[in-house]
Amino acid sequence: MTSEVGRLRTVLLHRPGAELKRLTPRNSDKLLFDAIPWVGRAQEEHDAFAEALRERGVEVLYVTELLQDALEYEAAREQAVGDAIVDLRLGDQLRRVVEGYLRDLDPEDLAQTLVAGLAHEELKSGHGLVYRLMDRLDFIVDPLPGLLFTRDNSTWIGDRVAVTSLAMDARRREAQLLGLIYTHHPRFDGVEPVYSPSLEHLEGGDVLLLCPGVIAVGTGERTTPAGVERLARQVIGAGLAHTVLAVPIAQERATMHLDTVCTMVDVDTVVMYPPVAHSLTAYTVTLDGGGLRVTEPRPFLEAAAAAMGLDRLKVIDTGLDPVTAEREQWDDGNNTLAVAPRLCVAYERNIETNAQLEASGIEVIRITGSELGTGRGGPRCMSCPILRDAP
Repeated sequence: MTSEVGRLRTVLLHRPGAELKRLTPRNSDKLLFDAIPWVGRAQEEHDAFAEALRERGVEVLYVTELLQDALEYEAAREQAVGDAIVDLRLGDQLRRVVEGYLRDLDPEDLAQTLVAGLAHEELKSGHGLVYRLMDRLDFIVDPLPGLLFTRDNSTWIGDRVAVTSLAMDARRREAQLLGLIYTHHPRFDGVEPVYSPSLEHLEGGDVLLLCPGVIAVGTGERTTPAGVERLARQVIGAGLAHTVLAVPIAQERATMHLDTVCTMVDVDTVVMYPPVAHSLTAYTVTLDGGGLRVTEPRPFLEAAAAAMGLDRLKVIDTGLDPVTAEREQWDDGNNTLAVAPRLCVAYERNIETNAQLEASGIEVIRITGSELGTGRGGPRCMSCPILRDAP
């Protein structure tokens, strides 16, 4: 994995399931969803997304299936149960009960519980003060609806995986589950991690592989400057990159990751949200002896082109007029997934952006996303590419 646009061969998805059925008006904010999705329709939309990828020769892997396979191994079960019960809210007595309950589950049911969560009313064997004072609808193990967005919890750089450090409490267990899969599933035997959840906050939606050796990393609501610095040390030290561009972005829900305002659709072409296209800046980070060298900020497009050895990067705007641009950016118009150079997947509702892409010679695979988008994420957010051809 050295680019965003080389022909996609293998991708990791998570088909939405029972965890989305846990969302209510009472907890949706905490679980980071802007609306309550129609789960059946979200599954249909996701199945169509996966099929569109398969039709173009992409191998589709699913998180839950890999997790279930990994949980056949005792070491993975021990790790999974241990990670699920560390929550300090449980207290010692309830923690012991939950531990016993989880240990008794078979791999399929344990995988389902780790993803969909465990509600108070489902743990019939519960007892003690903590259990008695909980509401029957409270979660003992929180569900993970954000697992739908597999880009964030792990991202591949070269032949190594960065299991990320998620900033929001509601999503942190996702990275633990992905780390478990990469550690214990035979499919990933020998794969070395280049980042781990114990490090500074870093999310995959902020990581763009601009070209072999050059990585842009957004820093804002989810990825901290310290996370960018740590990733730079890790990837440059491992020979996976020679340049990292640190790109500050607004710390807002609408621009939570770099890929909400910029994604790549060809080796020299990006689709960007117009209000930020020429205001984004970047600090160029390289290794200088044993330390990092950081330049003064330059316009992002200029710094990226220079690092990539290009005269300039071509830019396709989201939408046309300012109102349409703002609407389509909110609806993930920028969040395209490249299947190959000049071929991308996008939500069909972003009519103007898709027209702009096609006018620029980019073929667009349109998918529906009225329910998938309720968690603020598009095709790129919902996919973790594992293997691509060289661009």
